[in-house]
Amino acid sequence: MAEPASTPTFAVISGAQVQRVLAGREDQVVEVIDDAYRLHCFGSGTENPRSCFLRLPDRPSCRITALPASIGGQVGVDGVKWISSFPGNVAAGLPRASGVLILNDHDTGYPFACMEGSIISATRTAALAALAADWLGCARPRPTRVGFFGAGLIARYIHTYLVGTGWSFDETGVYDLAPDSVAGFRGYLERSGAAGRITAYPDAETVIRASDLVVFATNAGRPHVRDLSWFEHNPLVLHMSLRDLAPEIVLASVNIVDDVEHCLTADTSMSLAERLAGNRDFLHGTLDDVMDGRVSLPVDRPLVFSPFGLGVLDVVLGKHVYDEVVRSGELHVVDDFFHEVQRYASGDRVLHPGCPTS
Repeated sequence: MAEPASTPTFAVISGAQVQRVLAGREDQVVEVIDDAYRLHCFGSGTENPRSCFLRLPDRPSCRITALPASIGGQVGVDGVKWISSFPGNVAAGLPRASGVLILNDHDTGYPFACMEGSIISATRTAALAALAADWLGCARPRPTRVGFFGAGLIARYIHTYLVGTGWSFDETGVYDLAPDSVAGFRGYLERSGAAGRITAYPDAETVIRASDLVVFATNAGRPHVRDLSWFEHNPLVLHMSLRDLAPEIVLASVNIVDDVEHCLTADTSMSLAERLAGNRDFLHGTLDDVMDGRVSLPVDRPLVFSPFGLGVLDVVLGKHVYDEVVRSGELHVVDDFFHEVQRYASGDRVLHPGCPTS
């Protein structure tokens, strides 16, 4: 007979614990994301299905998204990120996004941890942005003027990861439709000791024209930037929010994505460009193609990186956080979370196949 399995345990990891593990370790986190992304692109040992969107007809600007993923090898974990986007939260003083990350045991399927997910999500987004900026920036003079279009939490994380991985800027420009967001982001930059000038721009055109690295970090649901002439200086564009650029701008740019099939879905600017063009010829390649030297990057057009965001990166980063919390001795296990862990509870009558139940 098989040895009896140990009783599964379940732990809850708070946002404060997640933050303690990740804060100030930008280089280490980027390395974790780099390894996970390369393994995903290698196509062995990972599963990353398309995201599932829960649409809310009575709240059309809101959604809740599930990103399941699995990774084998030494990491050996499955999981799902369940994250909401409620733009109305901002007016109430709350972040737009909130979520949890569930990790499942690779062998039994039992969930073994639930952790605060918005920090994980923002961190993996920022780490991938920094990784892409380093690789794509090699194709042209290194940007010295960064402009943030959208000044919320994701913008703050991206700036933190750019600076934490060696970037410095002569000027940091900020534009957002909400003056409070601009003021808040500027306050963050001043408190963090950001080098160079900090400039709040009055409109979208001026922040784009003034920046050789443009970061889109909005909650736009459809393209709103349509004038190609704003990009005539051929900047590097981190199109992190995916739906800002009109398809005509996409078609006139050099386009790099994290994953082709994921990016060409869900009414992203990339998917709208495919519909307009009738083909995918406007895609130059993936970030993995750039990292492995399979593509070269022209410098006579804007260079746009559009990452859809892969659940496998969240799951791997979550497992990294879990392992660090275990090592610290601060793991909070919920006693008796799994109450019935025997197939037949004590005293139950075992029925044989074909026997009546009464």
